Amino acid sequence: MKPIIALAIVCCGLYACNNKTTETPKMDILASNIDSSVKPGDDFFMYANGGWIKKTPIPSSESGWGIGNLVQEEIYSRLKKINDDAVAARAAEGTISQKIGDFWQSAMDTGALDKAGLSPLKEDLDKINAVQNTNELILLAAQLKRKGVDCLFGDYVAQDDKNSEMMAYKLDQGGLGMPNRDYYFNKDERTLKVRAAYKEYLVKNFKQLGNDDAAAQKNAAAVYALEEKLAGASRKLADLRDPYKNYNKMDIAGLGKIASNINWADFIKNTGIAKLDSVIVGQPEFYTALSNEVKATPIEDWKNYLRSHLIVSYAGYLDKTSFDNLFNYTRILTGATEQRPRWKRVLDAEENAIGEALGQLFVKEYFNETAKKRYSDLVEAIRDACKDRIGKLSWMSDSTKQKAYAKLASITKKVGYPDKWKDFSALKIDKGPFVLNMQRANEWWTNYYNNKLGKPVDRTEWEMTPQTYNAYYNPSNNEIVLPAGIFSVPGMKDEELDDAFVYSYAAASTIGHEITHGFDDQGRQYDPKGNLTDWWTKKDGEEFGKRTKSIIQQFNEMVPVDTLHINGEATQGENIADLGGLLLGIDAFKKTEAYKKGEKLHGLTPMQRYFLGYAYSWMYEHRKERISNQVMTDVHSPAKERVNGPVVNIPEFYEAFGIKAGDKMYRADSLRVNIW
Repeated sequence: MKPIIALAIVCCGLYACNNKTTETPKMDILASNIDSSVKPGDDFFMYANGGWIKKTPIPSSESGWGIGNLVQEEIYSRLKKINDDAVAARAAEGTISQKIGDFWQSAMDTGALDKAGLSPLKEDLDKINAVQNTNELILLAAQLKRKGVDCLFGDYVAQDDKNSEMMAYKLDQGGLGMPNRDYYFNKDERTLKVRAAYKEYLVKNFKQLGNDDAAAQKNAAAVYALEEKLAGASRKLADLRDPYKNYNKMDIAGLGKIASNINWADFIKNTGIAKLDSVIVGQPEFYTALSNEVKATPIEDWKNYLRSHLIVSYAGYLDKTSFDNLFNYTRILTGATEQRPRWKRVLDAEENAIGEALGQLFVKEYFNETAKKRYSDLVEAIRDACKDRIGKLSWMSDSTKQKAYAKLASITKKVGYPDKWKDFSALKIDKGPFVLNMQRANEWWTNYYNNKLGKPVDRTEWEMTPQTYNAYYNPSNNEIVLPAGIFSVPGMKDEELDDAFVYSYAAASTIGHEITHGFDDQGRQYDPKGNLTDWWTKKDGEEFGKRTKSIIQQFNEMVPVDTLHINGEATQGENIADLGGLLLGIDAFKKTEAYKKGEKLHGLTPMQRYFLGYAYSWMYEHRKERISNQVMTDVHSPAKERVNGPVVNIPEFYEAFGIKAGDKMYRADSLRVNIW
């Protein structure tokens, strides 16, 4: 996502003899961010963004700060106004405005939340206390998962990778309290601190539940030991990238064979699914290990596991003590030293609960048809550039090219906002406890997706809200989804943005990036209809694999923090998409009049502005804790490497900034990555 620190432009009214007003022109957002003390050939990211980074400290409440935060600040302000207006409107029961207004009042009533403490969870805690055996444990876990409690494993409804016309029930590894398996086993200093903070957090949770110190220590240790066993059976980040190895379809009887100590028929019924013939299991070995632990681990330890995960999952919606305890743990992950303002945290929760309801009001005010057409046309320019680039590939056979053309032509574009909105009429939102509104919202979403099973796939649906500063490619739908928020530039109107900037900031880093995902290491394995199918010739597939090894190696060599290397295998899809997006943006930009004229703007050539605009799209400074966490858990490389990594493979970059042998970023032709 892309945030904002509103650039306050002060307009000075100077009255001359003719009484005309003169305005101070806006500074160029690219030229003003340059750090001229850095050579572009030594560190292009800092050359492009260093001026802004030097004068913009990271707020103490944040793990990092940059372009995404700047845009998000504007979005937050707009969403807050929508909420304030909804409260003032006192709309009729059941309307979108009523739900938004009541959600806001419920979440912002800190006095009531602090007075209530954990009492809104009494019903759930009583049910946990009543559990007497593993079968009852599994049944209750299903109920809790419906309401948003993260426990045991990950389950969700999505398209079948090998039959995109059908929705499937999918099971993945999960159930951990820390971000992923590596936090339980890595021995570096940062991870050890996170582990210690998490263990301390578990103890605080049990004390909050009424345990004395000895009992809290004992119960926390038992929960951690259980999670550690589940972590040991979990796959590493890079191993989750292979769609074939993480696709294991089976009937319920087959699921019972790999995890025989779990009553799957009862679990599925309790999760709200009426009828289910098959499931897709991502990591079968995890479920075997989980099943073994269901039998071997004492029932009281499992009950404490559920108690702990209940509080962890809901801490952000409870009293101050609950959130303070959570924050004191997560700050070790993020590096933030202060809590974010409550109203922003409430907006984040509201986004998860009823974000599309907010979106209906958001787009009426903040995304017009002119902007929608500009970016819709831009998608077609990038699509044409991609077709041309495929045609020029020397390593790909004509047979595979024809199929690539077909897939490219079939990519659906969704720009700005959906044509059809979700119906939230069945979702009850009131002014009662915040956590109960979130529970009901989670149940609504669980029911919403469960009801898709056995029905035709709705390919018009969006999985992001219009106000989101993000975008995605969905391989099962073969679509790119580009919410209105992703095209925002802080302090700027769309009509003020020059083509060189737009073709990098929007076309390269977003549109071209998402289209390239259709042809990265994962996306290339799906056909035009979104089915997991090998449509490549054997030789072309092997050649693609050879070329991706070079980008894996390039990023493996990068050390963004301390001695921690980027995982080139895990991040290869995003790195391929970054490079592909930049190349497509260049090809499309070269067809514009702005490029052909070659005129400088604010002292910068069109191609210089293009690369600076791309760097602007990743203008971030992150704390070391945040970078460390990202490298361990995220398939995206850190911001600096997302700029410096791809540009060194592009000839136009060398030409635009005069990069020569001897410069730190210079990369010989033989070492440059060449995939698409």
